[in-house]
Amino acid sequence: MSDFQQVLAELLARPRYEVIPLDGIEEQVLEHVPRDVKLTVTASPTKGLDPTLDLVERLAAAGYEVVPHLSARLVLDEGHLRWILARLHEAGIGEVFVVAGDASQPAGQFEGAAALLRAMAEHRHEIAEVGITGYPESHPLIDDETTIQAMFEKAEFATHIVSQICFDPQVTVRWIENVWTRGTRLPIYVGIPGPISTARLLRASSKIGIGDSARFLRKHGSLVGRLLLPGAYSPDKLLRGLEPALVDPARRVAGFHVFTFNEVEATELWRQRRLEHLGEPVLARASGNALR
Repeated sequence: MSDFQQVLAELLARPRYEVIPLDGIEEQVLEHVPRDVKLTVTASPTKGLDPTLDLVERLAAAGYEVVPHLSARLVLDEGHLRWILARLHEAGIGEVFVVAGDASQPAGQFEGAAALLRAMAEHRHEIAEVGITGYPESHPLIDDETTIQAMFEKAEFATHIVSQICFDPQVTVRWIENVWTRGTRLPIYVGIPGPISTARLLRASSKIGIGDSARFLRKHGSLVGRLLLPGAYSPDKLLRGLEPALVDPARRVAGFHVFTFNEVEATELWRQRRLEHLGEPVLARASGNALR
């Protein structure tokens, strides 16, 4: 097995699956996702943080390691933040992913992720792992200089970076190098889309409401374009293009953050097949569901 294959197998053995808190996703996760796969749960700018926290609590109680997305623009004030942190502590949550959020206007006092991270630090929270967002390509609403400055402001409060999807692996590899060159020496989880078809992507979009759906499609417009080509999308080619970053001795890449668009069965089947191809014993690993 080559160095690239070895690293790829190690990272696919411990992925992060991003899910959207919609009806039916809890049952799909319980049926198809092993307990050793970390789950992250998104937040809706129109529905608020409650659906996110509710699903996080239920999945954590079912034995998963779960990471809520804390959208700064959905946190009302210091009191609301204290309530959220207490709720996460009660549920045994040890990691959060702090984002600015897609809401056009803040619901309260926090304009962006940096402000929320500073407030969290002042509360001396007990959360061990804090993720922040990185953008290999330009943000659809924010200029590049602003995103670079924002990363510097957020990095001192964070333990790792999670990148948004980028379909050009060479761009992602250069971005990873640039992040570290600029002095932000945090491990990076590379965001990749799971295997998905146009119909499934549009189905996920249609379930999250008109306003959220428009934001969803704008955010993932490049994926929609890829899906207009014949056949469903598979991340295999993207993974091959990431080889220079994955085999870097500094191991800047800590893992993969897989955007499942709630197609967790297809995503897990793809992962198991990739691991089988790499010679990993996936049947024992996937048997975690038998414990429930």
